[in-house]
Amino acid sequence: MNLALFDLDNTLLPCDSDFEWAQFLIEKGVLDPEVHAAKNDHFYAQYRAGTLDIHEFLDFQLHPLSRHPRAQLDAWHREFMATRILPAIGDGARALVRRHLDGGDLCALVTATNSFVTGPICLEFGIANLIATVPAQEDGQFTGQVRGAPSFREGKIARVEAWLEALGFWWSSFARTWFYSDSLNDLPLLSRVSDPVAVDPDATLLAHARQAGWTVLNLHG
Repeated sequence: MNLALFDLDNTLLPCDSDFEWAQFLIEKGVLDPEVHAAKNDHFYAQYRAGTLDIHEFLDFQLHPLSRHPRAQLDAWHREFMATRILPAIGDGARALVRRHLDGGDLCALVTATNSFVTGPICLEFGIANLIATVPAQEDGQFTGQVRGAPSFREGKIARVEAWLEALGFWWSSFARTWFYSDSLNDLPLLSRVSDPVAVDPDATLLAHARQAGWTVLNLHG
């Protein structure tokens, strides 16, 4: 059996689900456009540059969840999926995941974006395992805090290894291990697998991939 791990934002998706969710809430009038649009752009630029303070960002990202009932959030998310996410999912991304699933590989989506936003997206791809940043809840209501370590940079390795251990596996349990990602932020996990794949990579990751002889894949044109 092999292991296939997939980043989500700008990898399986041609967009960033974190950024799109915030923009969706701004357009719905849920978030103040002047304050949140500028912050959303600011954090996204930091992420692309590899300078993101994950805890500062999560404070920005998760607090809006704590201000609304779960039923309302779920309704907004269904609309978000229908209008922002489903139209963005390309045939190439679906085929990539399906190839690994049909091959009997153990598959997981590994993303820094929180599990509320990414859970339904993960299921849409047919992936049963989600390793994401977890927004804490009390009695079904989001608190605005993070549960455990964020799934970001080296944190992705720690979270993947904890998941593998819980299943009774380790890296050596697999003949081959893949990780697909677009971002320089994922260099730690890309360097951990036997088959790293740079998907529509940013400039820094592209240069690293070429130097290291990694596969470079274009999914989004």
